[in-house]
Amino acid sequence: MDEYIDIVTKAGKPTGESELKSVIHQKGLYHNTAHVWLYTLDGAILLAQRSAKKTICPLLWDVSVAGHVDAGETIEQAAIRETKEELSLDISEKELSKIGVFECFQDYPNGIKDYELHNTFICELKTSLSQLVPQPNEVEALKLVSFSEFEGLLANSGTNNHFVPSNKAYYNIILHAIKQHIT
Repeated sequence: MDEYIDIVTKAGKPTGESELKSVIHQKGLYHNTAHVWLYTLDGAILLAQRSAKKTICPLLWDVSVAGHVDAGETIEQAAIRETKEELSLDISEKELSKIGVFECFQDYPNGIKDYELHNTFICELKTSLSQLVPQPNEVEALKLVSFSEFEGLLANSGTNNHFVPSNKAYYNIILHAIKQHIT
């Protein structure tokens, strides 16, 4: 689906303009995304395997939930909507803890210029993995990994083809933020 997305400056300030996602990715216009990292109180993080149908980094493991912020939508509304769409999981704004905004400006071999600002939240997963229903066009599979498993996968990310390779520093920030939040 080619939805309209609000254009922002490199610093994240709204420009008052919006454009189709395909045009934004063709021209390399800055835009917001919402990321939700789900965790359990016993020290596990939910990872989502990107669908084989994705044009960028198919079948690699990544954030629990991620998506573009639609035109006119708040970042929190996008986080809640994307969580419902991708996992059939209802969350509320009060459950979201924002940990920051992270630049991810990438040019891909397929011509996509993806200049995103990841507005990143953490949120406690209060349901079992078996109750989540992944959206097939977005998510291939789901898994919960312990903090130590996450660290091990990340330490070997240069050779194990597990995580999106360009995001290693970001993943370390997420792990640290979740650990601090639950201890």
